[in-house]
Amino acid sequence: MNDGLLAIDIGTTAIKIGIIKQHKLLYQKAYGIKTYNDSDGSNYQLSGEIINVIYLAIKEISPRFLQQVRKISFSVAMHSLMPVTHPLTLHEKIFIWSDSQAEATIEIVKESPLAQKFYLKTGTPNHFMSPFAKLLHFQRQSLYPSTTKWYGLKELVMQVFTGNYLIDYATASATGLLNLSELNWDKEILNYLDIHENQLGELADTTASLPILKDVAENLKLSEETEVVIGASDGCLAAYAGYMATGIPNSLTIGTSAAVRKITSEKRFDANKQNFCYYLNENYYVIGAPSNNGGCVLEWASNILTDDPKTFYETLTAKIQASPIGANGLRFFPYINGERAPFWSTNKRAHFKNFSITHTQADLSRAVVEGVLMNLKILKEMLGDVSEFSLSGGFFKTEMLCEMTANILDAKCWLSAFNEPIFGLYYLIYGSNQVQEVPVKEIISDEKQQVEYNRLFNDYFA
Repeated sequence: MNDGLLAIDIGTTAIKIGIIKQHKLLYQKAYGIKTYNDSDGSNYQLSGEIINVIYLAIKEISPRFLQQVRKISFSVAMHSLMPVTHPLTLHEKIFIWSDSQAEATIEIVKESPLAQKFYLKTGTPNHFMSPFAKLLHFQRQSLYPSTTKWYGLKELVMQVFTGNYLIDYATASATGLLNLSELNWDKEILNYLDIHENQLGELADTTASLPILKDVAENLKLSEETEVVIGASDGCLAAYAGYMATGIPNSLTIGTSAAVRKITSEKRFDANKQNFCYYLNENYYVIGAPSNNGGCVLEWASNILTDDPKTFYETLTAKIQASPIGANGLRFFPYINGERAPFWSTNKRAHFKNFSITHTQADLSRAVVEGVLMNLKILKEMLGDVSEFSLSGGFFKTEMLCEMTANILDAKCWLSAFNEPIFGLYYLIYGSNQVQEVPVKEIISDEKQQVEYNRLFNDYFA
């Protein structure tokens, strides 16, 4: 029976594809994508490069797998914005979440009563990462014509594969433009930005589907009967995959950045700390808090503390074991990229505290890891009473880091190979009846260490 799903996850640094059929992963591969950086703070990718990588990825799939595909669906990174001033070409800039051109603009908006009002309408924090902030900056600087269409990654791939500029509610709810209660583009916010609804993508639910364009199917050797299911955003799908695989509604992802997330049936907002609250499907929302400082902090440390970054990771466990909990009094504030939740400030700075001549490289290594995880413990508390997490991300390839996470967060932690966005797409489309028992690994924590870390956390960032 040919009922396979071709799941495509467009992340910040890579595009991952997988074919899943009857809960089995038949094929998986990842391809790197390039991000461009300019001195004005712009961070962007190119539409043509994204589409070319997707086409290449599909064309490299063996026919014996490809012929089993009857559905394609997309997971995309949140907060992208692609201005289109003419008929779509494959030369458009797609500004990604880390684009900081709107930094000064959004800081001014934060002082306005409208900032809190808009947050409570949309569930999107007031930060330059959001398309709302980017769009406001572009409008105030008159950088694009008034007739510009404002799309993103999801609209791009849906246009290429179906001929329609569609965006799902989940991805749209991370733009800062979607009224989360009414599930439509918010008229007050659009008026504030001086744009019209017809300049944005057409909204659809996350399981909406359209037929694939005939010429695209022929080019990619796909069946003309293939349905394109719109899908959702990567963060929501990773959280959903972890929930469906483990039964745990709380998830922690540490890749380059990091985020804690919770699957919930009700919207939840915090006007002060500004957790995010995004739509997933008619039954669930995803709430949580993001950090700029995840695995990128270890990458930074690997370049600072060693001449050869590879040796940093190879020796990290031994170095951590050579230093006691608390790193002999050394503390690390991990804000090398400023910070999002709960501070929402680019002015946060990284530094070591209590640094002295007696501290060793082992102390430095342990302090860096402890600082990252202590910061995530702050985000954990934004979720409320949480006692367990499903884990995902490259950070957890190291056993020692898994154990430290469980001990510092004072939570039961579980690892599953089925917690990536491509599996979130599968569960979203095929439903809970497709969930089977999957391999899950429990991270064994140490109660004594948890007590020590809780004591340390009380004044860690004081």
